Amino acid sequence: MDKFEIQKRANSVEGLSGMTVNERLWASRLMNYFEKVRTENKEIAKVILQALRVDEKSINQILN
Repeated sequence: MDKFEIQKRANSVEGLSGMTVNERLWASRLMNYFEKVRTENKEIAKVILQALRVDEKSINQILN
């Protein structure tokens, strides 16, 4: 999955600010892909979280 597809899925979700990270991943249909790349490719995992407007502090906690 490329960055364009990740951004497209993230942008398709309304009300991100009121959701938890897991809810954002589920609603954007990125949960399974995120779980796969979380350990294999942290850069792509970070791109996903940024697209879902997760703050940097939380991103660092999730990925480290």
